[in-house]
Amino acid sequence: MSRGFGATKSNSRNAEPSSELQVLGRSIRVRGRVTGDGSIRLEGEVEGDVNVTGQFDVGGTGTLVGNLSAGHVTVEGVLQGSVESSGPVHIRAGARVVGDISTTEFSLEEGASYRGRIDAAFELPDGLNGAPKEAKPAARRR
Repeated sequence: MSRGFGATKSNSRNAEPSSELQVLGRSIRVRGRVTGDGSIRLEGEVEGDVNVTGQFDVGGTGTLVGNLSAGHVTVEGVLQGSVESSGPVHIRAGARVVGDISTTEFSLEEGASYRGRIDAAFELPDGLNGAPKEAKPAARRR
């Protein structure tokens, strides 16, 4: 089976679209919008906005210059643009990311480069959210 862009498990003309991770290889360069249901791993270059329902991975040789909307995002290469994810965003060691990120979960590995703002919907523990700690009542002396 081919692992290139558009690969499916079956050669049948009536086959349903593959739920596999589709790969845009190193030799692929796209200028324009990329949209679809499913998941993509980018090892080539995309200049334009990307909107996928599944996972979007920017591989170590991949470059995305444009805004990204996906269900789950992992960056190992270069991403320049805003990211909106309904799931986690992981920036791996060696990755370079410039842009604002909106997500439910965020991780940044040591050795990664990130510049931007993070808007993450999660609760901080007491003491880290800026709320004053509750004062304990002073012990009474007899």
